[in-house]
Amino acid sequence: MMPGDSNMTSMVQRIARQALVTFRNPPRAGEEAGKSFLENQSKLKSLMTEVRAADLKLVPRRADGSSPGVSPHLPYHHGGPPVTYMHICETDHFSMGVFLLKSGASIPLHDHPGMHGMLKVMYGKVRISCFDKLERPAGSTQAAPPLPPLPPAQVGALRRYLRRSTNELTEESGPCVLFPDRDNLHQIDAVDGPTAFMDILAPPYDPDEGRDCHYYKVLTEAEVKDTEQKEKEVWLMEISQPPDFWCGGEPYPGPEVCL
Repeated sequence: MMPGDSNMTSMVQRIARQALVTFRNPPRAGEEAGKSFLENQSKLKSLMTEVRAADLKLVPRRADGSSPGVSPHLPYHHGGPPVTYMHICETDHFSMGVFLLKSGASIPLHDHPGMHGMLKVMYGKVRISCFDKLERPAGSTQAAPPLPPLPPAQVGALRRYLRRSTNELTEESGPCVLFPDRDNLHQIDAVDGPTAFMDILAPPYDPDEGRDCHYYKVLTEAEVKDTEQKEKEVWLMEISQPPDFWCGGEPYPGPEVCL
């Protein structure tokens, strides 16, 4: 327990403090994680497993996107953003906030260059599809999935990835963890209604430091037969931000975080 902690310390404050300790000096892509980092990451994961919507004073939205007691005829509900973000806090080492997705909304397939992360559903249900860069062993004869006809300029922009997993998570599920070189690309879809999830990224996005967000689309898929799970090999192409996706902002209603 850190100095100043007590039974009155909010859950979100405890999570923020643990995130700061965990990500102050994280392993980079390709580096083996040390014992201290793994222990702190485990503590953070435990806290993220416990956190609930009430700890952040979040009230689940209705299917029309409105909060209980709020008129569904406000401009937000007519042509407003499919996704909004509540900023909680940010340091040089990590950012923390809440994403709210309308019913049927998606955060398109995107990456987190050189970043760690943790995601915990607060209410509703999300489907998360995670992708990894395809690392083939020397001498592998596994054929690549066929490509659709493409202009030569686009073929050079293609990359081979594995769809590593697709899982549906609710508030009862543990957090989804991403690493610089594992589960780093993902797509997040709201399932059966509106949903919200708490999100930690470390370090934060920063285009000036080479950590800009890139979007991708899947071109083709083929089953990979020689793995325990039915992973899918895919061709991904980097694209511009999809025109039907944009993210607005909302005030964070929960306890203040001091770091």
